[in-house]
Amino acid sequence: MNRITKRLTENKAKGRKALVSYIVHGDPQPGVTLPAMHALVAAGTDIIELGIPFSDPMAEGPVIQRGHERALEHHASLTSAISLVSEFRKTDEETPIVLMGYANPIERMGYKVLATTAGAAGVDGLLTVDLPPEETVDLKRELEAVGMENILLIAPTTADKRVGSIAAAAGGFIYYVSLKGVTGAGHLDTDSVAEKMRQIRTHTELPVLVGFGIKDRATAIAIGALADGVVVGSVLVDAMGADPDSSTDEICNKIAAILKPIREGLDTISSI
Repeated sequence: MNRITKRLTENKAKGRKALVSYIVHGDPQPGVTLPAMHALVAAGTDIIELGIPFSDPMAEGPVIQRGHERALEHHASLTSAISLVSEFRKTDEETPIVLMGYANPIERMGYKVLATTAGAAGVDGLLTVDLPPEETVDLKRELEAVGMENILLIAPTTADKRVGSIAAAAGGFIYYVSLKGVTGAGHLDTDSVAEKMRQIRTHTELPVLVGFGIKDRATAIAIGALADGVVVGSVLVDAMGADPDSSTDEICNKIAAILKPIREGLDTISSI
């Protein structure tokens, strides 16, 4: 069983909300990413989303754009991210890892090469932000051949019929974008999220995880109560790049300090 499915199935059985943590590979420098990944797990992360640096990350707000820029300065790439996952797997065989990025590097590498190398490294899923489901058919076939999941996004503006077609093509989980706009935006509307959750769940039994705008215990509880889990990204990337003089240990401690109250908040939801 794919690690993503296994983890989310176990979480459901335990009544545990999933915490997905996003960081950018190579940000703020290459040597930080591996220890940061382990720090995320130690702080309660269920699934790691590893961002693949790209020069035009169109769905990202300023915080994550800067993270991509810092990583690109150190020549971080899709190839080096896959190699990093291999290193991570030497000491962690259980935590699911999703590569999250844009079509250009994936097209350049080639679907079969990507699937083969990433699958062998221990990657569990791929989320390609700017590929609509109709254009992931060939990619999905290659991913499924090595046991990887094709993660897809649904937005607040996605029409009901479109939700159905996206859900039918998705694997692992549905990533629901809670806000109109880019990563790091504010103004969460829980009523709108609740309504969309009901709509999505009429089309699929896949877990639905919600990202964009979740930055602390309060927002995690508000959204986690409606979904199967939350995705935290901008607040982590901001902390990692805030002080260029921070040591690796200091960065890891900062992101752990952000995540721990979020994890604790999510763990209270069943009793609210």
